[in-house]
Amino acid sequence: MISREFAMELVKKEIKHVNLIKHMLATEAVMKALAKHFGKDEELWGLAGLLHDLDYEETKNNPEKHGLKTVEMLEAYDVPQEVKDAILAHCGKKERKTLLEKSIYAADPVTGFIVAAVLIRRGSTLSDLDVQFLKNRFKEKSFAKGASREQMRSCKDLGLSLDEFLEISLKAMQGISKELGL
Repeated sequence: MISREFAMELVKKEIKHVNLIKHMLATEAVMKALAKHFGKDEELWGLAGLLHDLDYEETKNNPEKHGLKTVEMLEAYDVPQEVKDAILAHCGKKERKTLLEKSIYAADPVTGFIVAAVLIRRGSTLSDLDVQFLKNRFKEKSFAKGASREQMRSCKDLGLSLDEFLEISLKAMQGISKELGL
C-alpha cells in the first residue's frame, strides 16, 4: 500500500486549491476517527479520505467522471481495491456495501458542514464548536446548502446517531485544526 506521504505528494501534484486540500485532509481525519471507533485500519481508511477527491479539479465540469478518473489515476500505484471502491462509493459510482464505503459517503459532506459552522461565528475556531451548535445548524435548510443532510444522516447505516457522528467528526477535525487553519 502506498504511504501517506506519497498520497500527500499525489494530492499536492493534482490539487491546486488550498481549500480543497484542506477538505481532503479533514475527510482523512474523520475517516481515521471512524476507523478507530469501529476498530478498523486507520491508515487504510485515512488513505480513502485523503484521496477521495483527487480528480475533483479535473472533473468538476464533468461530474459523471468524478471518482472514475481518481481510480484510473491510482491504478499505477499500490492502492488497495477497498480504497478505490470507497472512492467510487463516495460519489455514487458504486453501491455502498462495506462499512468503509458507507463511512466515506457520510464523512465527505460533514467536513464542509463543520467548516461552514466555524466560519459563521466570526473569530471562532474549531475548538469553540460543540455538537449542539452543529445540530442547531443542521436543522437550518439554508445553512451550508452544499453539505447534503441526507448523506450525513446516512450515519445511521453505520449504527451511529447523528450526535455520535457529529461528535466523532468534530473531534477529528479539532485534532488537525492547525493544518486546517481553523
